[in-house]
Amino acid sequence: MSHIVVIGAGQAGSSLVAKLRKDGFEGEITLIGAEAALPYQRPPLSKAYLLGEMELERLFLRPESFYAENNITLKLGRRVTAIDPAAKTVTLGEEVISYDQLALTTGSDPRRLPAAIGGDLDGVYVVRGLTDVDAMAPNVTGGKRALIVGGGYIGLEAAAVCAKRGVQVTLVEMADRILQRVAAPQTSDFFRSLHSSHGVDVREGVGLERLEGEGGKVTRAILSGGDALEVDFVVVGVGITPSSQLAEMAGLELENGIKADAKGRTSDPSIWAAGDCASFPFQGNRIRLESVPNAIDQAEVVAQNMLGADKDYIATPWFWSDQYDVKLQIAGLNTGYDNVVTRQGEGSQVSFWYYKGDQLVAVDAMNDPRAYMVAKRLIDAGKTADKAVAADPTADLKPLLKA
Repeated sequence: MSHIVVIGAGQAGSSLVAKLRKDGFEGEITLIGAEAALPYQRPPLSKAYLLGEMELERLFLRPESFYAENNITLKLGRRVTAIDPAAKTVTLGEEVISYDQLALTTGSDPRRLPAAIGGDLDGVYVVRGLTDVDAMAPNVTGGKRALIVGGGYIGLEAAAVCAKRGVQVTLVEMADRILQRVAAPQTSDFFRSLHSSHGVDVREGVGLERLEGEGGKVTRAILSGGDALEVDFVVVGVGITPSSQLAEMAGLELENGIKADAKGRTSDPSIWAAGDCASFPFQGNRIRLESVPNAIDQAEVVAQNMLGADKDYIATPWFWSDQYDVKLQIAGLNTGYDNVVTRQGEGSQVSFWYYKGDQLVAVDAMNDPRAYMVAKRLIDAGKTADKAVAADPTADLKPLLKA
């Protein structure tokens, strides 16, 4: 009987094994995860879960009974130490498991501060896994002082939660502006203003020189300009890297993560990859998408292809972020944009439409689901929107979908 092994029990891994069973695979399935918890959602960790608004059980993607009922063997709290593509085995400590096909859904790893500048002090956290947030949560209370390192979405979401809980927050971003790598200046301006209005001290063009501590716990941060801040804890949000170490040890080709073709197959015909760890062809380039929708959609296509579908994965990138009372929805990829059109909606609604020439390539919509929905459908269909219509808040957007 055929045996499919999946390494990585996150959103992609859980989606992949569920799709295998849904599509009729009757062989053995083993899902291996380094964390002890059942596969769970990550986005609520830094928001609802950290705020105490979501119970642990609601984080789980599927109940434990789902895996038992679908004859999926879970090996949680287990770390794979080696893959042998020639023998078609994976090693977990002293246990060796044979596979017929293998899927790598190993996700990504947060960048951490070097120990040389105090990154290993107690009270210095990343926001990636359940254990990270559980360790941080007792500190997120009124009167505490926090330093957020990094002005990307993870850092901004952490700043919002801390500010809502009454923490005194300073956020530093080494680049000239927050969100510089992922958004237009207009979006940066919007979120800078939003955070400042909630009491967050946003400092751009400022890096962290070092952290200092007493008794092994962080107590002070020295910034690049020489300023010293007394802190009770530090949250590091300086990006993630694809978790491709196992693939590299197994001799698989890497290119900004585990290199996969349009079907999700790696350089070894029996090994597949999906989610944050995988790079794949997209519109003549090779990209890696760090998002929940990509993890689910790509994993499901890989599951189909493991069963012989021979189907290309066509990504339709979209993302979201919740900060205070603002829901940001993003569609498309703004790579290569050369102009941005602002559409001012009612109240706090605003959207920024990214164009490359006359072609709409992406949108950032704040509290404006209608603008987001129309723009996403246009982008997914390869259509565009007249800039004058996009910029006119009185113009009806729906006719654009019929053009």
